[in-house]
Amino acid sequence: MNTLPLTEVWLRGKLPSVPLLLQPAAHALLQAKEEINELMKNFDDVLLWEQPAGLASVGFHLQHIAGVQDRLFTYAKGIVLNEHQLNYLKSEGKEDAVITSVMLVENLNRQTGKSIEQLQQTDVHILTETRGVGRKQIPSTVTGLLFHAAEHTMRHTGQLLVTVKILTSHQPLSTCGEGH
Repeated sequence: MNTLPLTEVWLRGKLPSVPLLLQPAAHALLQAKEEINELMKNFDDVLLWEQPAGLASVGFHLQHIAGVQDRLFTYAKGIVLNEHQLNYLKSEGKEDAVITSVMLVENLNRQTGKSIEQLQQTDVHILTETRGVGRKQIPSTVTGLLFHAAEHTMRHTGQLLVTVKILTSHQPLSTCGEGH
């Protein structure tokens, strides 16, 4: 049973303290968070690392969404990744019997909270500044990094939805409550 609010986050109005130019990124991150939390309720951890039809596992998507937000928001600050972040990246998708879906969702929720806080604190005057991405320091803008984090989060949320549905049932795949 879908208990998500009928109105998607972007239709609920302005988010407090988030600059207007960054509202769409915040809306996407919060929408993904809501959908993932609802989707993962009562998820059987036995399925966490399954890869139906060669798809990425549920565990991978949950790790990757949090990791991408962390990495891209770090680059947006103009900071290179630290050893912990690089190790996290290497571990994404690797089966670990100690990790549960609850742990992964809690981690994702924490990271999304940090991402929203950073959006709230971002000075809109730096949005066009260039930042380096990765070891090669490929140039992007602060705007590009923040919006790609939101877009990538939504991309993997959709893939996660499909994977969970394949693993757990034959329910319809649509969760969009706005008729599009």
